[in-house]
Amino acid sequence: MTRVAVFGGSFNPPHVAHVLAVSYVLACFEVDRVLVVPVFDHAFDKDLAPFERRLELARLAFAWLPGVEVSRVEERLPTPSYTLQTLERLAVDHPHWELRLMVGSDVLHERDKWRAFDRIVALAPPLVLGRAGFPHADAPLALLPEVSSTEVRGLLASADPRVEALVPRRVLAHVRKHGLYR
Repeated sequence: MTRVAVFGGSFNPPHVAHVLAVSYVLACFEVDRVLVVPVFDHAFDKDLAPFERRLELARLAFAWLPGVEVSRVEERLPTPSYTLQTLERLAVDHPHWELRLMVGSDVLHERDKWRAFDRIVALAPPLVLGRAGFPHADAPLALLPEVSSTEVRGLLASADPRVEALVPRRVLAHVRKHGLYR
């Protein structure tokens, strides 16, 4: 069996907390690979940049990390995108994979909003990553910095130089070159 951690998200745009999360999982958990899965059509009706753009930004953010792949799986699935259907599709397509789902401790406080969270847990037991302000017994460290894609988009729109400490340099160069998030 190949142990695969699945890391889904909007990645609108990807930021340093995303990269840190993947690096941490590769370093500290028994996984062989991380599959980064940009959401195709968000179930909570978030306003997103086009899928192809976010897919490219995710590739730029994670390409330098060995054992990481960015997946297009959600574009083949019914919309809106639900984590359960993504995991079910991955399990069918890759029966030799042992799936784990990467989640921030903040997300666990919203699990009642997810479709069939108990089935998600059975299919891909969560790897819980601590986020500041959201303590959880499975994540003793507040590992991930307080940064969000919403905050990053605001800094990009206002050309605030603080964004340079929050976004991987390849992602930032691409965003600036193409005038994104203005």
